[in-house]
Amino acid sequence: MSDNPRQMTMVAFLQAQNCSNYIGSWRNPATQNDFLTPQYYQRIARTLEDGKFHMAFFDDRLAMPDRYNDDHVASVEAGARVVKMDLIPLLTAMGLATSKLGLGGTYSTTYYQPFHIARVFSTLDHMTGGRAAWNVVTSLNDSEALNFGLEKHPEHDLRYDMADEFMEVVLGHWDTWEDGALIIDKQGRFGDGSKVHRLDHKGEYYQSRGPFTVPRTPQGRPVLIQAGQSGRGKHFAASWGDLIFCAYKSVAMGKENYKALKEELVSVGRDPHSVQICPAVYVIVGETAAIAEEKRAVADATMRDIDRLALLSEGLNFDFGSKPIDEPFTDAELESISGLQALRDRVVQIKGDIRPSVRDFMDITGRGTLAEHPVFCGTAEQVVDELQEWFTAPACDGFVLAATSMPGTYEDFVRLVVPELQRRGLYQKEYRGTTLRENLGLPMAQIGDWKR
Repeated sequence: MSDNPRQMTMVAFLQAQNCSNYIGSWRNPATQNDFLTPQYYQRIARTLEDGKFHMAFFDDRLAMPDRYNDDHVASVEAGARVVKMDLIPLLTAMGLATSKLGLGGTYSTTYYQPFHIARVFSTLDHMTGGRAAWNVVTSLNDSEALNFGLEKHPEHDLRYDMADEFMEVVLGHWDTWEDGALIIDKQGRFGDGSKVHRLDHKGEYYQSRGPFTVPRTPQGRPVLIQAGQSGRGKHFAASWGDLIFCAYKSVAMGKENYKALKEELVSVGRDPHSVQICPAVYVIVGETAAIAEEKRAVADATMRDIDRLALLSEGLNFDFGSKPIDEPFTDAELESISGLQALRDRVVQIKGDIRPSVRDFMDITGRGTLAEHPVFCGTAEQVVDELQEWFTAPACDGFVLAATSMPGTYEDFVRLVVPELQRRGLYQKEYRGTTLRENLGLPMAQIGDWKR
């Protein structure tokens, strides 16, 4: 038993496509390119389970990055996250190759219906023995709207207002099958009809009757992930998330935001210890510091300016090809940015009284580059020193590990970093149980426990 009862949560940050969230990773000589096969994802899943990762988590969008110059050709030719497969078949394949690894996927409250998401993730939870998690997002840009028959993406705060009600519908459906509703007596009743209920939700944005069609799952209901970073987004994350995914540039910023998020949890009536906060980081590790630095140089060399501009245009819902690179944004243009508003606000704050340019957005955000997230580079001991500093500050409860090559980043981490984390008592040597809630230290979900 560790002398330190607090141990890190570890999550792998994945994309259902040709690259990791580090967009240049597909160009890395070490990256495998069979990303259209189940074997690619199953290899990663087995590696993560060998390394006792708590979860593999897939980010997603519902459109390729085609906001730059209002066209998709440059993004396709650059391989700029243009392949976006549905996550559920991939998660199912990974679940069949593992027995303990948690499996999280992103589905949008803006473009799907509550009943559909409730059914998809409760089914996945059954098929994986209670290891499913839903990453709740409100989507980002007009390209997604156009793919779903709308002209324009809904306004930022309205998306979150709708998402709050969306959550009530999903969680309400997950609560409508009581424990013991299934009898399965071949000579009598299949189920107890009095223990299955209609939801009969009629709200401002959604109506959904039920009865729901999937019985309660092995962990009560899937785990909820959230990544809201704006003021409204942080409130939403604190209201609903079991695990909050975030982005910090430094340990000092992490300490400040970690404290603020924990206080937000208290303000909405939740136990701050029951929700885990995990920032994204890059880990580049080698048997020697020189080997790690060489790997970092290879990863850096895979970056292209088109990657950065395509992702900025997608994430901020603004065409970054419509302005000269050094021309300042107007106030009206800054106000029109409706995607990742927290990203916009950080750039504006850093520039102070000077309006930012396209180049400022590229340089300050680090979008599409290794500068987007903290980079822990070196030997296992050096990397763990930095992970430990963040964890004990405290600036986080664990980490979302981003990859610079696939699946090599995860193989290196499991082979070199995990043993050192375990030696220091910072990381689990065995899984606590079989469900994701057990392995995250969360109790089994109970009917109505989300209502406050």
